[in-house]
Amino acid sequence: MSSLTRVANDIPKSTISADLAAGRKRLDSVWNGVIPGIVLVAMNTAVAFSAHNVSGFALLSPMILAVVAGMIYSNVLGTPAHAKAGIAFSQRRLLRFAIVLLGFQLTLGQVVSIGASGVGIVALTLGSTFVFTITLGRLIGVDAKLAQLIAAGTSICGASAIVATNIVTDARDEDVTYAVASITLFGTVAMLGFPLLAPTLGLDQHAFGLWAGASIHEVAQVIGAGFQNGTQSGEIATVAKLTRVAMLAPMVIALGLMARRKSDRSAARPPMPWFVAAFVAVVVLNSLVAVPAEVKSAMALATTIMLTMGLAAMGLQADISQLRSRGLRPLALAFSAFLFIGCFSLMLVKFV
Repeated sequence: MSSLTRVANDIPKSTISADLAAGRKRLDSVWNGVIPGIVLVAMNTAVAFSAHNVSGFALLSPMILAVVAGMIYSNVLGTPAHAKAGIAFSQRRLLRFAIVLLGFQLTLGQVVSIGASGVGIVALTLGSTFVFTITLGRLIGVDAKLAQLIAAGTSICGASAIVATNIVTDARDEDVTYAVASITLFGTVAMLGFPLLAPTLGLDQHAFGLWAGASIHEVAQVIGAGFQNGTQSGEIATVAKLTRVAMLAPMVIALGLMARRKSDRSAARPPMPWFVAAFVAVVVLNSLVAVPAEVKSAMALATTIMLTMGLAAMGLQADISQLRSRGLRPLALAFSAFLFIGCFSLMLVKFV
């Protein structure tokens, strides 16, 4: 008899049975705690991608359609209690990892390609819009956390910025959904309307691309508006927009520092969330290492899927009655921010 067999025989059968029972209990715990929610989120995500391919919905990104699908499901059928943990996992961990992967869509060389004046226009527009939105929100009585989400979504990069900002601000899920919905509305208006204004405003392809990239909310909306006005316009718009995305990191850090100042230092969140540091690291890596086009394409798809799952999870936790209770003031704030960023960035493009 081998030593291994003797050791196995020396282990009491009760111990083996207890270990097997504990293993089954852990698997049951994972299934009951996380997997049902992830499956439900994945179903809503699949619906969003399918709807995106239907004529009439192609203008809306899968992320936005996922929010709508989640809201319809939760408010018509109700979200099962046993799915809550998986939904929370999708909303938090998947979204943070997706924001890190956004770094593969940007290089430092792309930022440099629009020139110092272009980077300056993007940075000044972002900062001014953020301050304007926060200040106006305070004046008209919009909740500070919701105002921060609307400010981030308008000034930086739509739904992705709202999600990243909420990790620091910790607003209610209904506020996140409200912010995403309002940003989507006015970003779509900009995507459809700005190209029609280009001839009237006397903007050439370079100027229009810079204006679109500096002012329109979502990356997909910027690409749609930019290339509608020409290839050069689309390329400039995309680079300007991705430059705004790169500024997501310092903005979240600044919000973290503000949070520390307003609360007990020991209890506040750290000013540099891990996903921000990872995002910056990925941008640097993408700038220094030649990542194969196939890998970048796969990363972009994975990023879109995870962002869509995270927003589907938010929709699944949104209560329409609570959204209605916010009234029209947040919508008026989002509209005012939309007008400000469009007019302010246009002024800079025309006169700087």
